[in-house]
Amino acid sequence: MHSFFRYVALAEPAHALLCQQVLAMPSKRCQRKPIAFLDGPEIAAVLAAPDQSTWIGRRDRTLLAVAIQTGLRVSELIGLRREDVVLGSGAHVRCEGKGRKQRCTPLARDTAAVLETWLRQNVAAKSERVFPSIRGRSLSRDAVEELVTRHALRAQQDCPSLKQKTVTPHVLRHSSAMRLRAHGVDQSVIALWLGHESVETTQMYLHADLRLKEQALSRVEPLGATLSRYRPEDDLLRFLESL
Repeated sequence: MHSFFRYVALAEPAHALLCQQVLAMPSKRCQRKPIAFLDGPEIAAVLAAPDQSTWIGRRDRTLLAVAIQTGLRVSELIGLRREDVVLGSGAHVRCEGKGRKQRCTPLARDTAAVLETWLRQNVAAKSERVFPSIRGRSLSRDAVEELVTRHALRAQQDCPSLKQKTVTPHVLRHSSAMRLRAHGVDQSVIALWLGHESVETTQMYLHADLRLKEQALSRVEPLGATLSRYRPEDDLLRFLESL
């Protein structure tokens, strides 16, 4: 609603007063739940779920690996073309994100190897898409969501903690961001990596990173404890000085 009246204020200046009144209304606050993401063992279980003896299984395995490592949106994944993939030294993928913004995302060595193997095996396919359907067409959003759900359900057999989570393509995107966060990557870099319009959008990953809070807790003096500086005995000091 605010976006619409900002447009009206520019397009119809005669209604500027009304637009100003509407824009002055604060947005309704809603309850925000912590973001869902997968940890290391859960990611490994999901990647191991597809049956790689079949064409569809190899495609799904490659798609999941690329999605988790790059954090691409569903629209960006299904829109990837062969010419968007650069392998070898400086391997990366190019994609068109929201607002038709172009960006490049680096590929890790293992992900690049999986993607290269898939493209080599699928060289006879007529589709220019990296992840085509069985008919050579572009995958739909529903198809990607279905395959992610299917493999996540299968992965529950090896990783029971997945039973407590609803795994979606966006959860894979969150998992990519949380992996970067866990390795100390700066918030602004994560925003560039994911193609966020504003760094503020990336702040949700700071709230979801429990390790940051645990590190802060470790620096706080325990309640009810008396802390004092260690004072070595004279014998220990003389021993150290003699070394």
